[in-house]
Amino acid sequence: MSTYRARIDWSRGDDAFAGQKYSRGHRWHFDEGVSVPASAAPTSVKAPWHVAAAVDPEEAVVAAVASCHMLFFLAYCSKAGYIVESYADAPEGEMTKNAMGKEHLSRYVLRPVVTYRGNAPSAEEFDALHHKAHEDCYIANSIVGTVTVTPTLQTIPA
Repeated sequence: MSTYRARIDWSRGDDAFAGQKYSRGHRWHFDEGVSVPASAAPTSVKAPWHVAAAVDPEEAVVAAVASCHMLFFLAYCSKAGYIVESYADAPEGEMTKNAMGKEHLSRYVLRPVVTYRGNAPSAEEFDALHHKAHEDCYIANSIVGTVTVTPTLQTIPA
């Protein structure tokens, strides 16, 4: 069993707070001293009360799904003897209402573009590596919404 921790810091500053007139800007702090500016999504809280240059929780969940998938995929490629030169993704998450009328991230689409150096897996093995990564991804196994992965394989001559 593992435990993961973060620290979240927010302070009101000079904002009035009453009437929802306060900044949603805050910071996420992680191990090793990494600190990330965070805020409510601009779709949830209108300007000037959100920080556009910060990560919102919805974006963070989408990034976490894609990052987890990538890390498992890279590990499986390495074990299989393939050399991944680069991996890029532009994941999306869709917010919809659930059966109780509550908004939730219901669908995630990952579109990884994977470039191999030299020998690359067959299309079938490439899909199988992504399937295994998806099946084993901790984050995908932790969320309610569906995750769709539509990868692209690229090769650079050795």
